[in-house]
Amino acid sequence: MRLAVIAATAWLAAGAAHAQTPAKANVEGGVLVGEATERANIFRGIPFAAAPVGKLRWAPPQPAATWSGARDATKNGPSCPQPMNADGTPNSGGANGPMSEDCLQLNVFAPKGAKRAPVMVWIHGGSHRTGAGWIYDGQNFARDGVVIVTINYRLGPLGYFAHPALTRDAGAQPTGNFGLMDQIAALKWVRKNIAAFGGDPKNVTVFGESAGGMSTLAILASPAAKGLYQKAIVESGLGWFEPSTLAAKEKTYATSVEKAGITASTADELRAVPWEKINAIPGNYGPFTDGRLLTETPTQALAAGRFADVPLIIGFNSGEDSLMGAGPVAGRMGPITEPVRAVYKDEAATGDDAITRAIFNDKVFGAPARWIAAEAAPGKPAWLYHFSYVATRMRPGVKSAAHAAEIPYVWEYWGRRTPMSVVSDEDKAVAALMHACWVSFAKAGAPRCGREAWPAYGAKADTLMEFGSSSGVRTNFRKAQYDAQAASTLPTLGLAK
Repeated sequence: MRLAVIAATAWLAAGAAHAQTPAKANVEGGVLVGEATERANIFRGIPFAAAPVGKLRWAPPQPAATWSGARDATKNGPSCPQPMNADGTPNSGGANGPMSEDCLQLNVFAPKGAKRAPVMVWIHGGSHRTGAGWIYDGQNFARDGVVIVTINYRLGPLGYFAHPALTRDAGAQPTGNFGLMDQIAALKWVRKNIAAFGGDPKNVTVFGESAGGMSTLAILASPAAKGLYQKAIVESGLGWFEPSTLAAKEKTYATSVEKAGITASTADELRAVPWEKINAIPGNYGPFTDGRLLTETPTQALAAGRFADVPLIIGFNSGEDSLMGAGPVAGRMGPITEPVRAVYKDEAATGDDAITRAIFNDKVFGAPARWIAAEAAPGKPAWLYHFSYVATRMRPGVKSAAHAAEIPYVWEYWGRRTPMSVVSDEDKAVAALMHACWVSFAKAGAPRCGREAWPAYGAKADTLMEFGSSSGVRTNFRKAQYDAQAASTLPTLGLAK
Protein backbone atom coordinates (compact mmCIF):
# COMPACT_ATOMS: atom_id res chain seq x y z
CA MET A 1 0.00 0.00 0.00
CA ARG A 2 1.44 3.30 -1.02
CA LEU A 3 1.09 6.15 1.41
CA ALA A 4 1.24 9.14 -0.85
CA VAL A 5 -0.04 12.00 1.23
CA ILE A 6 1.79 13.54 4.11
CA ALA A 7 -0.10 16.81 3.91
CA ALA A 8 0.55 18.31 7.30
CA THR A 9 4.29 18.42 6.78
CA ALA A 10 3.67 21.35 4.47
CA TRP A 11 2.78 23.37 7.57
CA LEU A 12 6.29 23.07 8.94
CA ALA A 13 8.99 25.33 7.52
CA ALA A 14 12.41 26.39 8.64
CA GLY A 15 11.45 29.74 10.10
CA ALA A 16 13.51 32.85 9.67
CA ALA A 17 14.45 34.89 12.72
CA HIS A 18 16.33 38.05 13.49
CA ALA A 19 20.05 37.43 13.22
CA GLN A 20 22.24 37.83 16.26
CA THR A 21 25.93 36.99 16.76
CA PRO A 22 26.67 34.04 14.45
CA ALA A 23 26.73 30.62 16.10
CA LYS A 24 29.79 28.42 15.57
CA ALA A 25 30.53 24.70 15.93
CA ASN A 26 33.59 22.62 15.13
CA VAL A 27 32.67 19.20 13.72
CA GLU A 28 34.78 16.47 12.11
CA GLY A 29 34.41 18.14 8.67
CA GLY A 30 35.52 21.57 9.83
CA VAL A 31 34.11 24.78 11.31
CA LEU A 32 30.44 25.67 10.84
CA VAL A 33 29.03 29.18 11.11
CA GLY A 34 25.29 29.16 11.70
CA GLU A 35 22.59 31.53 12.86
CA ALA A 36 21.75 32.54 16.42
CA THR A 37 18.14 33.41 17.20
CA GLU A 38 16.43 34.19 20.47
CA ARG A 39 15.48 30.55 20.94
CA ALA A 40 18.27 28.53 19.32
CA ASN A 41 21.57 28.23 17.55
CA ILE A 42 20.70 26.94 14.07
CA PHE A 43 22.98 25.18 11.61
CA ARG A 44 21.62 24.20 8.20
CA GLY A 45 22.81 22.15 5.25
CA ILE A 46 25.51 20.18 7.10
CA PRO A 47 26.81 17.26 4.99
CA PHE A 48 26.77 13.99 6.93
CA ALA A 49 27.79 11.83 3.96
CA ALA A 50 29.37 12.24 0.56
CA ALA A 51 27.19 13.11 -2.41
CA PRO A 52 25.66 9.81 -3.65
CA VAL A 53 26.52 10.48 -7.29
CA GLY A 54 28.49 8.59 -9.93
CA LYS A 55 29.75 5.32 -8.47
CA LEU A 56 28.12 6.24 -5.14
CA ARG A 57 24.59 6.25 -6.58
CA TRP A 58 22.93 3.12 -5.19
CA ALA A 59 25.84 2.49 -2.84
CA PRO A 60 26.20 2.69 0.95
CA PRO A 61 26.82 6.28 2.12
CA GLN A 62 30.46 7.29 2.40
CA PRO A 63 32.04 9.93 4.71
CA ALA A 64 31.55 13.54 3.70
CA ALA A 65 34.55 15.54 2.49
CA THR A 66 36.17 17.95 4.90
CA TRP A 67 36.42 21.67 4.16
CA SER A 68 38.91 24.41 4.90
CA GLY A 69 37.97 27.65 6.59
CA ALA A 70 34.49 28.29 7.95
CA ARG A 71 31.49 26.76 6.18
CA ASP A 72 28.33 28.85 5.90
CA ALA A 73 25.57 26.90 7.66
CA THR A 74 22.79 29.49 7.45
CA LYS A 75 21.04 28.23 4.30
CA ASN A 76 18.98 25.13 3.65
CA GLY A 77 20.47 22.55 1.33
CA PRO A 78 18.54 21.04 -1.58
CA SER A 79 15.89 18.39 -1.19
CA CYS A 80 16.62 14.89 -2.42
CA PRO A 81 15.14 14.14 -5.88
CA GLN A 82 11.38 13.63 -5.68
CA PRO A 83 8.19 14.54 -7.55
CA MET A 84 7.63 18.29 -7.24
CA ASN A 85 4.65 20.49 -8.06
CA ALA A 86 5.10 22.32 -11.33
CA ASP A 87 3.76 25.57 -9.84
CA GLY A 88 6.44 25.62 -7.11
CA THR A 89 4.06 25.04 -4.20
CA PRO A 90 4.99 22.45 -1.54
CA ASN A 91 4.33 18.87 -2.62
CA SER A 92 2.58 16.20 -0.54
CA GLY A 93 5.67 15.91 1.66
CA GLY A 94 5.95 19.68 2.15
CA ALA A 95 9.01 20.14 -0.10
CA ASN A 96 9.58 22.63 -2.88
CA GLY A 97 12.55 24.45 -4.32
CA PRO A 98 15.91 23.07 -5.48
CA MET A 99 16.64 19.34 -5.74
CA SER A 100 19.93 17.52 -6.11
CA GLU A 101 21.37 14.06 -5.65
CA ASP A 102 23.92 15.85 -3.45
CA CYS A 103 21.36 16.08 -0.67
CA LEU A 104 22.69 14.05 2.27
CA GLN A 105 22.63 16.95 4.68
CA LEU A 106 21.11 17.65 8.07
CA ASN A 107 20.10 20.62 10.21
CA VAL A 108 20.73 21.21 13.91
CA PHE A 109 18.68 23.35 16.32
CA ALA A 110 20.56 23.63 19.60
CA PRO A 111 19.75 25.37 22.89
CA LYS A 112 21.99 28.31 23.65
CA GLY A 113 24.77 27.32 26.03
CA ALA A 114 23.70 23.66 25.98
CA LYS A 115 25.85 21.08 27.72
CA ARG A 116 25.01 17.40 27.36
CA ALA A 117 21.46 18.22 26.36
CA PRO A 118 19.15 15.43 25.16
CA VAL A 119 19.09 14.92 21.40
CA MET A 120 16.18 14.10 19.08
CA VAL A 121 16.78 13.00 15.48
CA TRP A 122 13.74 13.51 13.21
CA ILE A 123 13.07 11.30 10.17
CA HIS A 124 10.53 13.02 7.95
CA GLY A 125 7.53 11.40 6.32
CA GLY A 126 6.40 11.46 2.72
CA SER A 127 5.79 7.85 1.59
CA HIS A 128 9.56 7.39 1.23
CA ARG A 129 9.01 9.43 -1.92
CA THR A 130 8.76 13.09 -0.85
CA GLY A 131 9.76 15.43 1.96
CA ALA A 132 12.95 16.93 3.39
CA GLY A 133 14.52 17.67 6.74
CA TRP A 134 14.75 21.42 6.15
CA ILE A 135 10.95 21.74 6.26
CA TYR A 136 10.85 21.34 10.04
CA ASP A 137 11.67 24.12 12.50
CA GLY A 138 13.05 22.82 15.80
CA GLN A 139 13.44 26.11 17.64
CA ASN A 140 10.75 25.36 20.21
CA PHE A 141 12.40 22.06 21.09
CA ALA A 142 15.70 23.94 21.50
CA ARG A 143 13.91 26.55 23.62
CA ASP A 144 12.93 23.70 25.94
CA GLY A 145 16.42 22.25 26.24
CA VAL A 146 16.53 19.65 23.45
CA VAL A 147 18.96 19.49 20.51
CA ILE A 148 16.95 18.69 17.37
CA VAL A 149 18.48 17.17 14.23
CA THR A 150 16.43 16.95 11.03
CA ILE A 151 17.81 14.89 8.17
CA ASN A 152 17.48 14.23 4.46
CA TYR A 153 17.71 10.71 3.07
CA ARG A 154 17.52 9.26 -0.43
CA LEU A 155 13.96 8.82 -1.64
CA GLY A 156 11.98 6.81 -4.16
CA PRO A 157 13.94 4.83 -6.75
CA LEU A 158 17.20 6.47 -5.66
CA GLY A 159 16.55 5.47 -2.04
CA TYR A 160 14.92 2.04 -2.17
CA PHE A 161 15.78 0.15 -5.31
CA ALA A 162 16.98 -3.28 -6.32
CA HIS A 163 18.24 -4.58 -9.65
CA PRO A 164 20.24 -7.70 -10.55
CA ALA A 165 23.04 -5.55 -11.98
CA LEU A 166 23.31 -3.53 -8.75
CA THR A 167 23.30 -6.68 -6.61
CA ARG A 168 26.16 -8.13 -8.64
CA ASP A 169 28.05 -4.86 -8.36
CA ALA A 170 27.51 -4.63 -4.58
CA GLY A 171 29.24 -7.92 -3.82
CA ALA A 172 28.90 -8.50 -0.08
CA GLN A 173 27.88 -4.91 0.70
CA PRO A 174 24.31 -4.05 1.71
CA THR A 175 22.15 -2.99 -1.22
CA GLY A 176 18.60 -1.87 -1.85
CA ASN A 177 17.81 0.02 1.37
CA PHE A 178 19.87 3.10 0.59
CA GLY A 179 17.53 5.55 2.32
CA LEU A 180 17.69 3.48 5.50
CA MET A 181 21.49 3.37 5.19
CA ASP A 182 21.46 7.18 5.01
CA GLN A 183 19.38 7.42 8.18
CA ILE A 184 21.83 5.15 10.02
CA ALA A 185 24.76 7.19 8.65
CA ALA A 186 23.11 10.35 10.02
CA LEU A 187 22.79 8.70 13.44
CA LYS A 188 26.48 7.80 13.31
CA TRP A 189 27.30 11.42 12.45
CA VAL A 190 25.24 12.53 15.44
CA ARG A 191 27.11 10.18 17.76
CA LYS A 192 30.46 11.61 16.59
CA ASN A 193 29.55 15.29 16.34
CA ILE A 194 26.54 16.29 18.41
CA ALA A 195 28.65 17.22 21.45
CA ALA A 196 29.95 20.16 19.40
CA PHE A 197 26.42 21.62 19.62
CA GLY A 198 25.96 20.86 23.31
CA GLY A 199 24.18 17.56 22.76
CA ASP A 200 24.64 14.28 24.63
CA PRO A 201 25.54 11.45 22.22
CA LYS A 202 24.43 8.95 24.87
CA ASN A 203 20.90 10.39 25.12
CA VAL A 204 19.49 10.24 21.59
CA THR A 205 15.84 9.75 20.68
CA VAL A 206 15.08 8.78 17.08
CA PHE A 207 11.58 9.74 16.00
CA GLY A 208 9.57 10.06 12.84
CA GLU A 209 6.10 10.18 11.30
CA SER A 210 4.53 7.93 8.63
CA ALA A 211 7.44 6.94 6.36
CA GLY A 212 9.66 8.33 9.12
CA GLY A 213 7.84 6.18 11.67
CA MET A 214 8.23 3.13 9.43
CA SER A 215 11.92 3.99 9.11
CA THR A 216 12.21 4.27 12.90
CA LEU A 217 10.78 0.76 13.25
CA ALA A 218 13.27 -0.49 10.63
CA ILE A 219 16.10 1.15 12.58
CA LEU A 220 14.90 -0.61 15.74
CA ALA A 221 15.05 -3.91 13.82
CA SER A 222 18.46 -3.36 12.18
CA PRO A 223 21.59 -4.60 14.01
CA ALA A 224 23.58 -1.98 12.07
CA ALA A 225 21.93 0.79 14.10
CA LYS A 226 22.49 -0.77 17.52
CA GLY A 227 23.84 1.67 20.10
CA LEU A 228 23.15 4.79 18.04
CA TYR A 229 20.05 5.80 20.02
CA GLN A 230 18.53 5.23 23.44
CA LYS A 231 14.82 5.95 22.87
CA ALA A 232 12.33 6.01 20.00
CA ILE A 233 9.00 7.60 19.03
CA VAL A 234 6.84 6.26 16.18
CA GLU A 235 4.03 8.50 14.90
CA SER A 236 1.61 6.77 12.50
CA GLY A 237 4.30 4.32 11.43
CA LEU A 238 2.07 1.37 10.55
CA GLY A 239 3.68 -1.65 12.27
CA TRP A 240 2.62 -4.84 10.51
CA PHE A 241 4.91 -5.54 7.55
CA GLU A 242 4.72 -8.30 4.99
CA PRO A 243 8.01 -10.13 4.35
CA SER A 244 9.78 -9.62 1.04
CA THR A 245 13.14 -10.58 -0.46
CA LEU A 246 15.88 -8.90 -2.42
CA ALA A 247 15.16 -11.24 -5.35
CA ALA A 248 11.50 -10.24 -5.39
CA LYS A 249 12.38 -6.54 -5.35
CA GLU A 250 14.92 -7.06 -8.14
CA LYS A 251 12.22 -8.56 -10.31
CA THR A 252 9.71 -5.84 -9.53
CA TYR A 253 12.05 -2.92 -10.15
CA ALA A 254 13.68 -4.44 -13.23
CA THR A 255 10.20 -4.52 -14.76
CA SER A 256 9.61 -0.90 -13.67
CA VAL A 257 12.88 0.15 -15.33
CA GLU A 258 11.79 -1.45 -18.60
CA LYS A 259 8.37 0.19 -18.45
CA ALA A 260 10.08 3.55 -17.93
CA GLY A 261 11.91 3.06 -21.23
CA ILE A 262 15.34 2.67 -19.62
CA THR A 263 17.42 0.05 -21.45
CA ALA A 264 20.43 -0.01 -19.13
CA SER A 265 21.47 -3.50 -18.03
CA THR A 266 24.71 -2.95 -16.10
CA ALA A 267 25.37 -1.01 -12.92
CA ASP A 268 27.45 1.57 -14.78
CA GLU A 269 24.73 2.04 -17.40
CA LEU A 270 22.08 2.48 -14.71
CA ARG A 271 24.21 5.04 -12.88
CA ALA A 272 24.68 6.98 -16.11
CA VAL A 273 20.95 7.56 -16.51
CA PRO A 274 20.01 11.14 -15.49
CA TRP A 275 18.39 11.27 -12.08
CA GLU A 276 15.38 13.06 -13.53
CA LYS A 277 14.55 9.94 -15.53
CA ILE A 278 15.23 7.62 -12.60
CA ASN A 279 13.09 9.82 -10.38
CA ALA A 280 10.08 9.18 -12.63
CA ILE A 281 10.11 5.39 -12.14
CA PRO A 282 6.88 4.51 -10.30
CA GLY A 283 6.89 2.11 -7.39
CA ASN A 284 5.95 1.38 -3.79
CA TYR A 285 9.20 2.39 -2.13
CA GLY A 286 10.42 1.87 1.42
CA PRO A 287 12.53 -0.41 3.64
CA PHE A 288 12.35 -4.11 2.82
CA THR A 289 14.01 -7.32 3.97
CA ASP A 290 17.10 -7.43 1.77
CA GLY A 291 18.87 -10.15 3.77
CA ARG A 292 21.81 -7.88 4.58
CA LEU A 293 20.89 -4.64 6.32
CA LEU A 294 17.43 -5.97 7.20
CA THR A 295 17.27 -9.73 7.60
CA GLU A 296 13.67 -9.68 8.85
CA THR A 297 10.77 -7.25 9.05
CA PRO A 298 10.38 -5.11 12.18
CA THR A 299 7.26 -7.19 12.93
CA GLN A 300 9.26 -10.42 12.80
CA ALA A 301 12.11 -8.93 14.84
CA LEU A 302 9.73 -7.81 17.57
CA ALA A 303 7.90 -11.14 17.70
CA ALA A 304 11.21 -13.00 17.91
CA GLY A 305 12.71 -10.80 20.63
CA ARG A 306 15.34 -9.26 18.36
CA PHE A 307 13.85 -5.74 18.36
CA ALA A 308 15.84 -3.02 20.13
CA ASP A 309 14.80 -2.86 23.77
CA VAL A 310 14.50 0.89 24.35
CA PRO A 311 11.78 3.13 25.81
CA LEU A 312 9.17 3.70 23.10
CA ILE A 313 6.24 6.01 22.38
CA ILE A 314 3.98 4.83 19.57
CA GLY A 315 0.62 6.03 18.35
CA PHE A 316 -1.78 6.93 15.58
CA ASN A 317 -4.46 9.43 14.56
CA SER A 318 -8.23 9.11 14.43
CA GLY A 319 -8.47 9.97 10.72
CA GLU A 320 -5.62 8.04 9.13
CA ASP A 321 -8.10 7.12 6.40
CA SER A 322 -7.46 10.60 4.96
CA LEU A 323 -4.77 8.74 3.04
CA MET A 324 -7.53 7.00 1.09
CA GLY A 325 -8.77 10.28 -0.37
CA ALA A 326 -12.23 11.78 -0.33
CA GLY A 327 -14.00 9.51 -2.84
CA PRO A 328 -15.66 6.12 -2.49
CA VAL A 329 -13.38 3.51 -0.91
CA ALA A 330 -15.62 0.44 -0.50
CA GLY A 331 -13.79 -2.76 -1.42
CA ARG A 332 -10.30 -1.27 -1.26
CA MET A 333 -9.41 -3.24 1.87
CA GLY A 334 -10.33 -6.53 0.25
CA PRO A 335 -13.01 -8.97 1.36
CA ILE A 336 -14.34 -8.38 4.86
CA THR A 337 -14.72 -11.64 6.74
CA GLU A 338 -17.74 -12.23 8.94
CA PRO A 339 -15.73 -12.33 12.21
CA VAL A 340 -14.31 -8.90 11.34
CA ARG A 341 -17.63 -7.48 10.12
CA ALA A 342 -19.28 -8.56 13.36
CA VAL A 343 -17.21 -6.12 15.41
CA TYR A 344 -17.93 -3.18 13.07
CA LYS A 345 -21.70 -3.12 13.50
CA ASP A 346 -21.97 0.66 13.86
CA GLU A 347 -19.86 1.35 10.77
CA ALA A 348 -21.57 -1.40 8.77
CA ALA A 349 -24.93 0.19 9.51
CA THR A 350 -23.65 3.44 7.97
CA GLY A 351 -22.45 1.81 4.76
CA ASP A 352 -19.58 0.06 3.03
CA ASP A 353 -17.46 3.21 2.82
CA ALA A 354 -17.64 3.74 6.58
CA ILE A 355 -16.65 0.18 7.45
CA THR A 356 -13.82 0.23 4.90
CA ARG A 357 -12.40 3.43 6.37
CA ALA A 358 -12.71 2.11 9.91
CA ILE A 359 -10.92 -1.10 8.96
CA PHE A 360 -8.15 0.92 7.27
CA ASN A 361 -7.64 2.98 10.43
CA ASP A 362 -7.57 -0.09 12.64
CA LYS A 363 -5.72 -2.62 10.49
CA VAL A 364 -3.02 -0.33 9.13
CA PHE A 365 -2.43 1.93 12.15
CA GLY A 366 -4.32 1.39 15.40
CA ALA A 367 -4.10 -2.37 15.92
CA PRO A 368 -0.41 -2.58 14.86
CA ALA A 369 0.53 0.24 17.25
CA ARG A 370 -1.23 -1.47 20.14
CA TRP A 371 0.41 -4.81 19.25
CA ILE A 372 3.88 -3.22 19.14
CA ALA A 373 3.32 -1.56 22.52
CA ALA A 374 2.18 -4.89 23.99
CA GLU A 375 5.12 -6.83 22.54
CA ALA A 376 7.62 -4.19 23.67
CA ALA A 377 6.13 -3.73 27.17
CA PRO A 378 7.87 -6.66 28.93
CA GLY A 379 11.24 -4.97 28.33
CA LYS A 380 11.78 -1.23 28.52
CA PRO A 381 8.41 0.54 28.87
CA ALA A 382 6.25 1.60 25.94
CA TRP A 383 3.55 4.28 25.86
CA LEU A 384 0.60 4.18 23.46
CA TYR A 385 -1.32 7.25 22.25
CA HIS A 386 -4.27 8.19 20.04
CA PHE A 387 -4.44 11.68 18.51
CA SER A 388 -7.99 12.86 17.77
CA TYR A 389 -7.75 16.64 18.11
CA VAL A 390 -9.18 18.76 15.30
CA ALA A 391 -8.09 22.39 15.11
CA THR A 392 -10.89 24.79 16.01
CA ARG A 393 -10.70 26.54 12.64
CA MET A 394 -11.48 23.24 10.86
CA ARG A 395 -14.63 22.44 12.78
CA PRO A 396 -17.38 21.43 12.21
CA GLY A 397 -16.54 20.30 8.68
CA VAL A 398 -13.69 18.02 9.79
CA LYS A 399 -14.57 15.21 12.18
CA SER A 400 -11.26 13.42 12.72
CA ALA A 401 -7.51 14.08 12.87
CA ALA A 402 -6.02 13.40 9.46
CA HIS A 403 -2.79 11.54 8.83
CA ALA A 404 0.10 13.76 9.99
CA ALA A 405 -2.23 16.22 11.77
CA GLU A 406 -0.36 15.71 15.04
CA ILE A 407 2.94 17.12 13.73
CA PRO A 408 2.30 20.83 14.49
CA TYR A 409 1.25 19.89 18.03
CA VAL A 410 4.33 17.74 18.65
CA TRP A 411 6.58 20.54 17.39
CA GLU A 412 4.40 23.31 18.89
CA TYR A 413 4.84 25.11 15.60
CA TRP A 414 2.31 25.70 12.79
CA GLY A 415 4.70 26.84 10.11
CA ARG A 416 4.70 28.97 7.03
CA ARG A 417 1.20 28.12 5.76
CA THR A 418 -0.83 28.66 8.94
CA PRO A 419 -0.86 32.21 10.31
CA MET A 420 -0.97 32.38 14.09
CA SER A 421 -4.10 34.52 13.81
CA VAL A 422 -6.13 31.36 13.05
CA VAL A 423 -4.55 29.26 15.84
CA SER A 424 -6.86 29.26 18.87
CA ASP A 425 -5.98 29.16 22.55
CA GLU A 426 -7.34 25.60 22.63
CA ASP A 427 -5.03 24.62 19.77
CA LYS A 428 -2.10 26.11 21.65
CA ALA A 429 -3.01 24.26 24.85
CA VAL A 430 -3.09 20.87 23.08
CA ALA A 431 0.25 21.68 21.44
CA ALA A 432 1.79 22.68 24.77
CA LEU A 433 0.61 19.39 26.30
CA MET A 434 1.79 17.11 23.52
CA HIS A 435 5.08 18.95 23.02
CA ALA A 436 5.79 18.64 26.76
CA CYS A 437 5.24 14.88 26.55
CA TRP A 438 7.82 14.52 23.78
CA VAL A 439 10.33 16.84 25.48
CA SER A 440 10.11 15.05 28.83
CA PHE A 441 10.48 11.67 27.12
CA ALA A 442 13.64 12.87 25.36
CA LYS A 443 15.06 14.18 28.61
CA ALA A 444 14.27 11.31 30.99
CA GLY A 445 12.89 8.36 29.04
CA ALA A 446 9.29 8.76 30.25
CA PRO A 447 6.56 11.21 29.19
CA ARG A 448 5.61 13.62 31.96
CA CYS A 449 2.93 15.96 30.70
CA GLY A 450 -0.19 17.57 31.96
CA ARG A 451 -2.06 16.85 35.16
CA GLU A 452 -3.02 13.27 34.34
CA ALA A 453 -0.24 10.68 34.39
CA TRP A 454 0.31 8.74 31.17
CA PRO A 455 0.82 5.12 32.28
CA ALA A 456 3.16 2.80 30.42
CA TYR A 457 1.33 0.27 28.29
CA GLY A 458 0.47 -3.17 29.59
CA ALA A 459 -1.68 -5.67 27.73
CA LYS A 460 -3.77 -6.43 30.82
CA ALA A 461 -4.60 -2.80 31.62
CA ASP A 462 -4.74 -1.87 27.90
CA THR A 463 -4.51 1.91 28.34
CA LEU A 464 -3.55 4.72 26.02
CA MET A 465 -3.36 8.50 26.16
CA GLU A 466 -5.81 10.31 23.92
CA PHE A 467 -4.77 13.78 22.78
CA GLY A 468 -8.07 15.43 21.87
CA SER A 469 -10.52 18.13 22.81
CA SER A 470 -10.64 16.35 26.14
CA SER A 471 -7.29 14.62 26.61
CA GLY A 472 -6.80 11.77 29.02
CA VAL A 473 -6.19 8.07 29.58
CA ARG A 474 -8.53 5.61 27.88
CA THR A 475 -8.94 1.91 28.68
CA ASN A 476 -9.66 -0.92 26.20
CA PHE A 477 -9.79 1.54 23.31
CA ARG A 478 -11.39 -0.27 20.31
CA LYS A 479 -10.39 -3.57 21.91
CA ALA A 480 -12.79 -5.79 19.98
CA GLN A 481 -11.80 -4.24 16.64
CA TYR A 482 -8.08 -4.45 17.33
CA ASP A 483 -8.35 -8.03 18.56
CA ALA A 484 -10.19 -8.99 15.37
CA GLN A 485 -7.59 -7.31 13.17
CA ALA A 486 -4.73 -9.01 15.01
CA ALA A 487 -6.38 -12.40 14.69
CA SER A 488 -6.87 -12.00 10.94
CA THR A 489 -3.56 -10.33 10.03
CA LEU A 490 -0.76 -11.63 12.27
CA PRO A 491 -0.87 -15.20 10.86
CA THR A 492 -0.05 -13.78 7.39
CA LEU A 493 3.18 -12.01 8.39
CA GLY A 494 5.63 -14.91 8.61
CA LEU A 495 6.07 -14.70 12.40
CA ALA A 496 7.84 -17.44 14.33
CA LYS A 497 5.41 -19.85 15.95
